[in-house]
Amino acid sequence: MNPDNPPLAQPVIAPIENRRQASRFIIWLTGFFGFLNIYSAQSILPLIIETFHATPVQAGITVGATILAIAILSPFIGMLSDAIGRKSLLCVSFFALALPTALIPAVSGLQMVIALRFLQGLFVPGIIVVILAYIAEEFDKDMVPRMSSIYMGGSVMGGFSGRFITGHLSHLVGWQNAFFTLAASILGGALLMLFFLPPSRNFKPNRNFVGALKTFAGHMRNARLIAACAVGFCVLFSLVGVFTYVNLLLVKPPYELSVAAIANIFCVYLVGVIITPISGRFIARFGFRRVLLCALFTSMSGAFLTLTSPLLLIIGGLVICSSGVFVCQSTTISFIADSVSEGRSLASGLYFMSYYGGGAAGSWLAGIAYENLGGWPGSVATVIAIQCIAAAIAWFTWKKPGGEKTETGKVAGET
Repeated sequence: MNPDNPPLAQPVIAPIENRRQASRFIIWLTGFFGFLNIYSAQSILPLIIETFHATPVQAGITVGATILAIAILSPFIGMLSDAIGRKSLLCVSFFALALPTALIPAVSGLQMVIALRFLQGLFVPGIIVVILAYIAEEFDKDMVPRMSSIYMGGSVMGGFSGRFITGHLSHLVGWQNAFFTLAASILGGALLMLFFLPPSRNFKPNRNFVGALKTFAGHMRNARLIAACAVGFCVLFSLVGVFTYVNLLLVKPPYELSVAAIANIFCVYLVGVIITPISGRFIARFGFRRVLLCALFTSMSGAFLTLTSPLLLIIGGLVICSSGVFVCQSTTISFIADSVSEGRSLASGLYFMSYYGGGAAGSWLAGIAYENLGGWPGSVATVIAIQCIAAAIAWFTWKKPGGEKTETGKVAGET
């Protein structure tokens, strides 16, 4: 045997790298299946208006109901996860999410559709809140921004696929059958999580309710966390406001797009699938604040571009707008991981309460603007105003006092 070439060297390294690749893939899949249903109603908004004789705002509530439920339950799911663990709650949430999804095609009234969409949202926080705490605990600190970005890439692909699949299946076999397909997909995702998500190794349960309240109080005094929550509110307000009501613009003359064609418009999300996973590198190099401000400016520019007439320019504006929003989301999640050292699941819950509260507000206020402020230009003006507020919050609050160094190694005042 040659002592300079030990035969066990390669077999040890390869399984480790395989486990890392498997972990990355399952994190990506968690984001994908977690977001598959949240925005699925957006691409069929014209069909909902036609089927139930609804106004734009009423139809928009089928999107906002799910988002509102996520906002309401997220902080409590964070506390529950800190007490009982990560993987078990993830799997239960996935299996439960499939049920209301399968029931939506069986109801005949808009109010029942809204109720079931709300019920869907009650199970989503058990996925999207818990997985962020899982990432923060199970990966080295310098890997958290990259894993968060991988998760965001999966969530972007899931959000796109939900809209794309629902739109095309609705065009071919009706929107009711489209929801049956989504339910089957969620069930498949639940089985993947059950068998392939690695169990938690670093989770430490906290079943002390009084301690949880103290952690909550500490989070409420964490200015960086509160600022991240405020930015999150504005970020999802923008995305939901744009992609809910642009569909109503595109079904009217001179475009007159079908539901399937509108579903194709959501292919702009695929750009986000590419951009989001590499955003972690920019965060590490330039810092949180700079990346966020650049992403917000980019998103505002894209929203403004959708006010032009040619369809190709509108699509280009949607690409730019959505890509900026995805980078904002990835940056904000990484910022929270850098700002919170304990009670991470509760911190994620607080963030998502604000984030999805912004989405619910966007589905409502952008619709009111659409109905009362001249249609699509009114919705765009509302979105840009909210993004300006997000930029102001980040400029004044996303830095540590005294120029402390961030986890990226940058001086906080320069981020």
